Amino acid sequence: MNLSPVEQHLLDLCAVPSLTGEEGPLCDRVEAQLRALLGEGAVARDGHSLVVTPKVSAKGPRVVLAGHFDVVKTQHDGPTRVEGDRIYGPGAADMKSGLAVMLCLLEDIARGATPKLQPTFVFYEREEGPFLENRLGDILEHFPSLQTADLAVCLEPSSNGLQLGCMGSVHARVHFHGRTSHSARPWQGENAIHKSGAFLSRLAALAPRDVTIEGMLYREVISATLAEGGRGRNIVPDRFTLNVNHRFAPGRTADDAVADLQALVQGDAEIEVFDRSPSAPPYREHPLVQALIAEGVEGVEPKQAWTDVARFASVGVAAVNLGPGTQSQAHQRNEWTDRAALERGMILFRRWLLGTA
Repeated sequence: MNLSPVEQHLLDLCAVPSLTGEEGPLCDRVEAQLRALLGEGAVARDGHSLVVTPKVSAKGPRVVLAGHFDVVKTQHDGPTRVEGDRIYGPGAADMKSGLAVMLCLLEDIARGATPKLQPTFVFYEREEGPFLENRLGDILEHFPSLQTADLAVCLEPSSNGLQLGCMGSVHARVHFHGRTSHSARPWQGENAIHKSGAFLSRLAALAPRDVTIEGMLYREVISATLAEGGRGRNIVPDRFTLNVNHRFAPGRTADDAVADLQALVQGDAEIEVFDRSPSAPPYREHPLVQALIAEGVEGVEPKQAWTDVARFASVGVAAVNLGPGTQSQAHQRNEWTDRAALERGMILFRRWLLGTA
């Protein structure tokens, strides 16, 4: 079977396991490839992350292309493979397809292609885990020049559509407290699960809050996602905990989201906030974003989820989401990405960065 370079890169990347926290072997492989391709001075390693700065003659704006090595644990009924118009494998969509494009662009530059922009490529670890364990924050701190870039593009799977901004996210544990008793005599206790009823009713009745920024519609939502409590099937529980996730729009902060949760709880329970991820603005009118749109992205829409564009925005770097991976396949069983979309993404990035197809 004849495969294009970007398809072969994707197959090779998917063949190397890289669950979150286990990115070392894949980082070793990509590092060796890029040092051989670009020279020792172009590649810097930090943990299991790489910052790659090819030598180019361009004097234009500075851009960062960023993608994460790690994938979530999913189930696959066969090996990494090409089957019809799809490439199957762990991370085929999220987001080794984006990494494959980045590797091809670096090969183009090594062969003499002249970028219109000054690019730096960041391959990093632990994106799929908790916010505080994501290594991109460390990379931005350890390589201060990244904080002076004019634009960053996160190659998350977006089916070649440009996704602007991102929602912020707060996770909190909402603890309800009661008093145990035998379930045959519940009046002798205080049922912590029952005490959550009023809060859950308010939560179920809560409609999404629509926020429009630069023509982009974001929907703020609050959801209970996990529940834990009880001591035994014949014991009135004295504790009950809900994990509540608040997704909030650009322009609002994690503190604003916590205040929303406090208002919703109404003092009925204890709130323990343990994960805060900031939102990011859309940057729709940024000149480099407009130039990217002009190259033929497949639609422009708001990013309803959270991505690392927020990390770039937090240090003053405009950032957008754009990648060739099939978005609907992220984190799915038998994850795949569309081969034609992968090729279209390759063409799009070559036009934008190199001025060629």
